[in-house]
Amino acid sequence: MLLPKKVKHRKWHTMRKNPNKIGVASRATTLAFGSFGLKATTPFRIRSNQIESARKVLSRTLGKTGKIWIRIFPDMPYTAKPAEVKLGKGKGDPQGYHVPVKPGRVIFECDGATEEVAREALRKAGTKLPVKSKVISRDMF
Repeated sequence: MLLPKKVKHRKWHTMRKNPNKIGVASRATTLAFGSFGLKATTPFRIRSNQIESARKVLSRTLGKTGKIWIRIFPDMPYTAKPAEVKLGKGKGDPQGYHVPVKPGRVIFECDGATEEVAREALRKAGTKLPVKSKVISRDMF
C-alpha cells in the first residue's frame, strides 16, 4: 500500500465535506505518460488500500507488456475512533492515508496494451474505487 515515509503532523483537519464546495481539478487533468487513463468524474477521498486493489486488477488485466502510472498519492492521514466509544474524549487514532480527488483528475494511466484490453482493465480498476470515473484516451484530445 502507498503511504508517506514521514508526515509533519500525525492528525490533519478533515477539510470540507460538502462536495458542491470542492470545485474541479486544475492539475493532472490530461494524460501525461500513457495512451489511456482513468479520470474521476465525482469528488471523493480515495484510501491507499483502494488504490492498491485497483492497481492489482489493472496489472493483472494488462499483462506483462502493460505499463501503469499511478497519478495520485495518499499523503493525508485519516483517523477513526474504536467501536462503541462515546462522543468526546478527543480525536481518534490515525488509521491510514487517503487522497482527496476532485472531478477531472486523472487517477491511473496505462500504455503498452491494445485499446480493448486497456479500456477493459481501466474499467475494472474503476469499479474498485469509490469515485465515478471514465476511461479516456490520447486521441480524444
